[in-house]
Amino acid sequence: MRRWGILIVTFCFILAGCVTTNAVRLGMVANRPSVPWRDVVVYRTADQVPGRYEEVALLVSTGSSRWTNETQMWNSMMQSAGVLGANAIILDAMSEPSSGAKVAAAIFGVGGADRKGKAIAIYVYLKEH
Repeated sequence: MRRWGILIVTFCFILAGCVTTNAVRLGMVANRPSVPWRDVVVYRTADQVPGRYEEVALLVSTGSSRWTNETQMWNSMMQSAGVLGANAIILDAMSEPSSGAKVAAAIFGVGGADRKGKAIAIYVYLKEH
């Protein structure tokens, strides 16, 4: 029974590690303390941001289309943004591999079946009361 527990935990870590997010800092952004990833707010467009903000970084995530989903991609971006001190992200794009790429990856084990996502990490200035 204990072996199954270890295998399940190991498998969960492997699946969680299937998404990678790279961040490129923008300009001369001030260093801010980290933000817990669950506190990072997600906006679909810049128009939805409720006030003044500063762009912190460009985020690009990749993950296997077989082992990841969009939620994992956005969560990975939120984690990276939080580490950089950003308190929000603006979603940019999510691209899926073609059906042919997915079939080729499944049958022949060739690459190119990665899901890719982009976002901008931002710091939203809180309104003072």
